Amino acid sequence: MDDKDIIELYILRSERAIKESRTKYGRLCRACAMRILGSREDAEETENDTYLRAWNTIPPTEPVSLGAYLAAVCRRLSIDRLRKEKSKKRGCGQFILSLQELDDAVSDLPDPADAAALRDTVRRFVSSLPEDTRDIFLKRYWWFCSIKDIAQQRGMSESAVKMQLARARNKLREQLEGDM
Repeated sequence: MDDKDIIELYILRSERAIKESRTKYGRLCRACAMRILGSREDAEETENDTYLRAWNTIPPTEPVSLGAYLAAVCRRLSIDRLRKEKSKKRGCGQFILSLQELDDAVSDLPDPADAAALRDTVRRFVSSLPEDTRDIFLKRYWWFCSIKDIAQQRGMSESAVKMQLARARNKLREQLEGDM
């Protein structure tokens, strides 16, 4: 079933929309939540919360890409859940490490007064990256994949991945300093 059909099921308030969403995007949502939360149980609960949020927001929202919409909702819910728990004993996956890397790259910058301007600057930056670097950057800082997993997926050494990420963070810092 394609995204338009599933979205139409949400609009019609058919419970089949959740079943079809789970079938098509369940693995994606669980993987996203697992990378952030590090707990299978929490990831499964967050996946279910994702479908509930989609049920409550479609309509009025009609996403162009249901997969991207569900992934973004799942990511937000996972981060919110992790912040609430504030407990490292249950595991934080790659989330904390990834944020520390980014924080080290931009910690000296003044607080941006305009969140929209910051978002636009980061979007422009990510769009300007070469495709390989953009893929690595997004896997690390959007999907929170480990360096090891990225290296294996891309057929690279871990040190090569770390070097590309370091260079990308430095470029991001330069762009933020220039724009802010």
